Amino acid sequence: MGNILLASFTAILCCQLAGELLVTALGIPVPGPVAGMGILFAFLLIKGAVPDSLAATADNLLSHLSLLFVPAGVGIMAHFALLREEWPALMTALVLSTLATIAVTAGLMSALAKKAEPDGSDE
Repeated sequence: MGNILLASFTAILCCQLAGELLVTALGIPVPGPVAGMGILFAFLLIKGAVPDSLAATADNLLSHLSLLFVPAGVGIMAHFALLREEWPALMTALVLSTLATIAVTAGLMSALAKKAEPDGSDE
């Protein structure tokens, strides 16, 4: 069982590495891990299912997710002076991106709800 989980963890890290290489080679302004997640998603779409070993590994990683926020917290404290200077721009970006996300989500939900409504033509 341990070897299977190790193989799944290695697959996740290989997708992250592939994402890093892709972003670096093409100069895409996206973080490498995000591109790697897209690569993993594409592989899972092609496969048609999530293998049990990969699901178990992901659940294990997610159970320790809070540890992954420690470096971000340290980064915030290390650059606190910069954040104090740039807070109006950061707050504007945060509010506008949140409103844009809500608007896109609401529009998509509305479109999908209309598509899912029975039109009565089958009766």
